[in-house]
Amino acid sequence: MTSNRYTTGAIHLHWLIAVLIAITFGVGVYMHELPLSPWKLKVYSWHKWAGVTIFLLVLVRLAWRLGHRPPPLPETMSPLLRRLAEATHWLLYLLMFAVPLSGWLMSSAKGFPVVLFGVLPIPDLLAKNPPLGDRLAQVHQALNFLFLLLVGGHVAAALKHHYIDRDDVLTRILPVRKETR
Repeated sequence: MTSNRYTTGAIHLHWLIAVLIAITFGVGVYMHELPLSPWKLKVYSWHKWAGVTIFLLVLVRLAWRLGHRPPPLPETMSPLLRRLAEATHWLLYLLMFAVPLSGWLMSSAKGFPVVLFGVLPIPDLLAKNPPLGDRLAQVHQALNFLFLLLVGGHVAAALKHHYIDRDDVLTRILPVRKETR
């Protein structure tokens, strides 16, 4: 018998990563227009730390997902919607890697090292090349806004399942779930 609920590990990783992504996105928008100052440099460092942490947690999440199949989608979903849901999930995984990776590439090209928690230098992926860094900044921003659109669609679909379809797609990923009889 297959469970209709995600594993506890998947649920905790899902929500931890979701909260970190939301905070990191907000910090990224906030820091973008700050004037050059020690505060801006500190906020950029925090943003990079969060990006590296998200990247590492997504590796754990993906490994977990590969070893623990998600619960099946409701039988009432059409094959097209099932494929769309699966494609969206894999695109979200792809962007959870691509966004931090593009930030790391951008920092490397701009000549700003990533030093995790202020103590662990992470090797540059590219040699310093400010024009490439500027292009990578555009890529990083575009990937972030694409990610925001996909997350918006993901949330909208979960709410549709809960309030319109009245199935358990949303509740099976919630940390606390009311049992139905």
